[in-house]
Amino acid sequence: MSTPHSRTTCAIVGGGPAGLVLGLLLARGGIRVTVLEKHADFLRDFRGDTVHPSTLGLLDDLGLFERFDALPQSRVRQFRVPTADGSDVVLADLDRLPVRHPYIAMVPQWDLLDLLAAAAEAEPTFTLLREHEVTGVLRGGGRVRGVTFRSPRGEGELRADLTVACDGRWSVVRRAVGFPVREFRVPFDVWWFRITTARHLSEALLPRVRRGRIGIAIPRRGYVQVAWIGRKGTDAALRSAGIDAFRAQVAELLPDLADDVRTIASLDDVKHLDVRLNRLRRWHANGVLCIGDAAHAMSPAGGVGINLAVQDAVATARLLAESLRAGTLAGPRSGRLLARVQRRRRFPTVVIQTLQRIVHARVIAPVIVGAKEVVVPRAGGILLRRMPWLNVIPAFVIGVGPRPERAPRWARRENG
Repeated sequence: MSTPHSRTTCAIVGGGPAGLVLGLLLARGGIRVTVLEKHADFLRDFRGDTVHPSTLGLLDDLGLFERFDALPQSRVRQFRVPTADGSDVVLADLDRLPVRHPYIAMVPQWDLLDLLAAAAEAEPTFTLLREHEVTGVLRGGGRVRGVTFRSPRGEGELRADLTVACDGRWSVVRRAVGFPVREFRVPFDVWWFRITTARHLSEALLPRVRRGRIGIAIPRRGYVQVAWIGRKGTDAALRSAGIDAFRAQVAELLPDLADDVRTIASLDDVKHLDVRLNRLRRWHANGVLCIGDAAHAMSPAGGVGINLAVQDAVATARLLAESLRAGTLAGPRSGRLLARVQRRRRFPTVVIQTLQRIVHARVIAPVIVGAKEVVVPRAGGILLRRMPWLNVIPAFVIGVGPRPERAPRWARRENG
């Protein structure tokens, strides 16, 4: 079936942070780019909401920070952990980072995506196709030549010099191409819900631990977003126990919000995230590339998944824009050019995933499997208090990450 959008230079599958950042950057480079998003809007049951200092700097470079800053948000500047003496200590202090915006902005992801989409749609070479669900890939001449999709108008095809999969951990594109995946064991899942409250919580995130559960309360305007961490495979048992039992557990874990747990109306409002940690052994083939969660599904530990995906998109745009403009990615050996992206981004991916696996084994698993309380030893607490500069190291890992990327000069704007 012929459509008005049957040919493009770069087809991007998935309108998440990686897909829209890549689309915006390439469009600002004068490259014809089409993003296919299967939903009509960006509202989802579970979307990570952390926007880290490196991403805030990117928005600044793109001339979008003022618009972003006007969005309803809260800011996290510290991560605190309990110590053996019953107090808590600052593990990561983002205020110590030598960056333009030394904090993590907690913004509903759909607001960020709407902002990115609006900026991209202002570029004449950008197209966003909503309600276009990619169903497979087109092949020919030893390469991927585009995608097939389903839309309200029916089924269709979009041919492209390059197809980039930004469609997450359950990527249709990576399954269609058959990229091998290396899976790492994850012992926990996350339940995501909100508690309406008028209480003011501090801008320091302090995990709460009790009876095999971990809770992280993220302050927002008028409510608190809660990440509830528990043993993998227990969602059915949680739901069979009922809403009253769940509210009681939440009140026990978060006693300062106990009077407000009734605002969790039902367990339908408690969204379950099946946590996965994996990465592709090879991210590319002729005509196709995977980035973000499609290349490496991240744990929510540290909230760095969005940041890493955005950095992938920036590197992809910088490394491939010239080849896309020249048409060299339409050839039968484009995989050699696409390999540059994996070489650039594999190192930070391995570093972050290795750190997440250590956190899983040393911090999260002892709590949810052994129902133990994990605290910083007394000596560690004393060290962090006497040498507070040490907390800049975890702050850098969380807020910036290894091998940060900068927007190419041709994509930057004074005022987006």
